[in-house]
Amino acid sequence: MNFNNTTTATRWLMFIFILSLYAGCSLSEKGENADYAGRLPTIQPDYSGIVIPPNIAPLNFSVQEAGEEYIVQIHSAHGEPIRIQNSSGRIEISPEHWKRLLAENLGQQLIMEVSVNKQDGHWIRFDSVVNQIAYETADSYIAYRRLGPIFNQWKNMGIFQRCLEDFTEKPIFLNRLTQKNCMNCHNFWQNKPDRWLMHFRYKPGTCMVLMIDGEIRKIDTRTEFNKRPAAYPSWHPSGELIAFSAGPPFQFFHTIGETREELDRSSDIILYDIPTNTITTTNQISSPEFIEIWPAWSSDGRYLYFCSVPKIETFTAKSITNDDSLAYDKIKYDLMRIAYNPENHTWGKLETVLSSAGLGLSITEPKVSPDGKFLVFTAAEYSSFPIFRKGADLYLLDLLSGQYKRMELNSNRAEGYHSWSSNSRWIVFSSKREDGQFNRIYLSHIDSLGNASKAFILPQKDPSFYDAFLEIYNVPEFIKEPVRVSPQNLAKILLSQEKALSGILDPAVIRDKNLDKAKSDAQIQMPQK
Repeated sequence: MNFNNTTTATRWLMFIFILSLYAGCSLSEKGENADYAGRLPTIQPDYSGIVIPPNIAPLNFSVQEAGEEYIVQIHSAHGEPIRIQNSSGRIEISPEHWKRLLAENLGQQLIMEVSVNKQDGHWIRFDSVVNQIAYETADSYIAYRRLGPIFNQWKNMGIFQRCLEDFTEKPIFLNRLTQKNCMNCHNFWQNKPDRWLMHFRYKPGTCMVLMIDGEIRKIDTRTEFNKRPAAYPSWHPSGELIAFSAGPPFQFFHTIGETREELDRSSDIILYDIPTNTITTTNQISSPEFIEIWPAWSSDGRYLYFCSVPKIETFTAKSITNDDSLAYDKIKYDLMRIAYNPENHTWGKLETVLSSAGLGLSITEPKVSPDGKFLVFTAAEYSSFPIFRKGADLYLLDLLSGQYKRMELNSNRAEGYHSWSSNSRWIVFSSKREDGQFNRIYLSHIDSLGNASKAFILPQKDPSFYDAFLEIYNVPEFIKEPVRVSPQNLAKILLSQEKALSGILDPAVIRDKNLDKAKSDAQIQMPQK
């Protein structure tokens, strides 16, 4: 063939183009006229039967069905469908086409049709994978901590922020910048990066880093009252007051079963007033007779929720003493609340919202929805640290009716570390449901009645990402916008010679001189397991 002839070459190119179109149509017809499998296709991750926000990144997945060729068509009520055809079964969706399809179909079903050319030469078509596109968006970013699955030490860890609308992940901070210290408890005021905090432990020092409208402050929250630094924060809606737990946790290990265990030897609830740099409390939330932990403000700032259990001096295992009153695996926390007047900073009556005796489980990690209608908490067999308990589940409490239920999003493995979106329609949480070892991030839609949709894992660009990613995620927090301060600027301030500003203990706090001794005398007898 003489391709120097331009006319002849053009004709051949047109012929090849038409032939390719015919071949594509022929293959499509085979997929559409295939035998029915009579079941859903196996896809990984399992993005089926879920509700998704209209601003989510593409739900890339792999078809886990043997075959030589795959056709996936994604469509909804409006707009052009997305069609992917390949020989690998890896479905990586065009972000532009995905974004357009979701934007044109708010509140509609999103349908995925999967057909597979089996090795014996015929096509199999599976039942349609049907998902729902919500009307409500989720907050655009999620902040979380990432670290290795280690038990009693750390080496590399980071606080990261992930854009939910694409696959961009950037560090907020990396501990390699500050001598590989521990860092934790990142928390944001009303899901905004204008005011947020995180804690640093050990080298180069123990302090809270507080970001206030672009200003970075180092605060030492330890006082004569609370010898231990603050943890587990909750911002008051005013943005000027933060509630914390303050107490020494104790971690130990078993030789069989779930190896890790964490107990609170003592803990109080304290409050940090930002404008005055003052730390205060009241006996109702810092009683020497009780362990108080996990504070959570109501959406109007007029109630402080927290978890409480009577203090015991010696923790042991029931197998040693046969005494339930001392057994660490019988410790169950109640959900409490106390009224607060933000105008004159006075406290009201202490109430038991939900007792562990009534539920039969330990109640921890309360989080109130921004609209004030619901409170989600974690419930486990025992403990204040439920992520170590295989049976830990999320429960939803209706704050108007007082009714509660185990949420529909749970699995048969540990869930926890949950956070609300700013519109109260999405929840993000950590779960070990995949393998019982690695915490992954999951999302679920919460409707106006408190019903939760089937949870789905945070999507990644690579469908097989989680198969080889050997780090855990914890404390996922929704934020509306990214944190803009750089890790390097944070490190510069942390490593500077300037000392952390010490919090001032409120003179009104009555000091029990025997309290420190009582706390230090609390003993733990190691269980024989």
